[in-house]
Amino acid sequence: MDLSGLQSVLDTLSGIVWGPFFLIPLLLGTGLYLTIRLGGLQFLRLGSALRLGLITRKDPGADGDISQFQALTTALAATVGTGNIVGVATAIGIGGPGALFWMWVTGLLGMASKYSEAFLGVRFRKTDDAGEKSGGPQYYLERGIPGPFGKVLGLSFAVFAVIACFGIGNMTQGNSIAQNLEASFEVPTWITGIVLTVFAMLVLVGGIKSIGKVTAGLVPVMIIFYVLGAVYILIANIGAVPAAFAQIFTEAFTGTSAVGGFAGSAIIIAVQFGVARGIFSNESGMGSAAIAAAAAKTSHPVRQGLVSMTQTFIDTIIVVTCTGLVIIATGTWNQIDPETGEQLSPALMTGAAFSHGLPGEWGHYIVTIGLVLFAGSTILGWSYYGERNIERLIGRRAVMPFRIIFSLVVFVGCTVQLGVVWAFSDIMNGLMALPNLIGLLILSGLVARETKKYLDNDPKLRATPAEIDAFMQGSPGWEDWKTQAIPVVQSSRRRG
Repeated sequence: MDLSGLQSVLDTLSGIVWGPFFLIPLLLGTGLYLTIRLGGLQFLRLGSALRLGLITRKDPGADGDISQFQALTTALAATVGTGNIVGVATAIGIGGPGALFWMWVTGLLGMASKYSEAFLGVRFRKTDDAGEKSGGPQYYLERGIPGPFGKVLGLSFAVFAVIACFGIGNMTQGNSIAQNLEASFEVPTWITGIVLTVFAMLVLVGGIKSIGKVTAGLVPVMIIFYVLGAVYILIANIGAVPAAFAQIFTEAFTGTSAVGGFAGSAIIIAVQFGVARGIFSNESGMGSAAIAAAAAKTSHPVRQGLVSMTQTFIDTIIVVTCTGLVIIATGTWNQIDPETGEQLSPALMTGAAFSHGLPGEWGHYIVTIGLVLFAGSTILGWSYYGERNIERLIGRRAVMPFRIIFSLVVFVGCTVQLGVVWAFSDIMNGLMALPNLIGLLILSGLVARETKKYLDNDPKLRATPAEIDAFMQGSPGWEDWKTQAIPVVQSSRRRG
């Protein structure tokens, strides 16, 4: 079957959705607006947030399904995936070194968006029929925004999220794992498909508690493993690192001229691919991480919002930066493939960069193993995102069938070509972000007001649940959150 026509249509639609006049200005604008409204919270509170999420890890006595650390690692599992390896290479390969600068900008501004959506995910979460916490844009858009408009936004997000989870959170990840294992270790794709399917099913049938335990053990190891490899290469090529930074900052505002096999790009291309791949990597503004945040045991939405915010910092400022600097410092971003006479493909670029910096085949193996771990954990995280939205659309009875189907689809992703699926996934990701970004702007006043109230009383995030309850008494929304009540303005509408 010739899918070239469909591929062309999807590529055109993806170019519109992720173009310079639609989602990119909305993402950057929302992040900037929330940064201003929250008083630069992502810069002022980052240290306390990292301590709470990575060192303290738990909020004793708080209500929820998994610890704050497990909620963070579940969200990291979903975001630290192929975007951190292939996505970064794509951005730099097409947009030039300057694209990495725009990935940083997207990440830093996106931390405010990530905080806001995680705050709202906890703030408007509910308890489902199985006694588990359920939240995210599919709920807070409807519960936080009065009238039919909020319901339309919430349902739209749920539909797009379910579709997207089978693409970007399932088949594309499985395909990347299978292709890389076949190229590096000659493992047949069908064997990879079977192993991944069984692994996914064993973990997913246990729900969020099982996913949280696996990601809490897996995610720190995989990130440290990958980052240490990158740091070794940068130290070995330390002389090229200052020039790499100079290229990044210079070409962020000038674009890159055509060199050798490089097609060339103007500043708009650097911005477009930097922002698009940045959001693909860290998912800030998409609303997905709010779903994991809603399951956390936390004594106040602000606390989990800040913990979730560190996910974007770890993903973009640490992991993405490591990948980008290695690619630029080793010169592989515009290297010519001797077999094709053209620029190296993004799928090969990161592997070539690591191979250039490490002895023997170690670099190639590190990238392959890193991608397997990254993409495998992404499958687990996105399965949870999908099931929470299936529950919103159909009900709790659909959750277990969804987990089984999701696991089986992993095999499909491992064994078929996915050009069309990649393009379709890009579009669905963008359409997920749209209702969420609109909702974040509408609900920004609520987020800013309740955040200020909390941080005025607990700036270091060290208050006990009893102390929090004492200083929050009488505050708007506090009792609503504790009882998971729908705000009065919507409650009367629903009951009437």
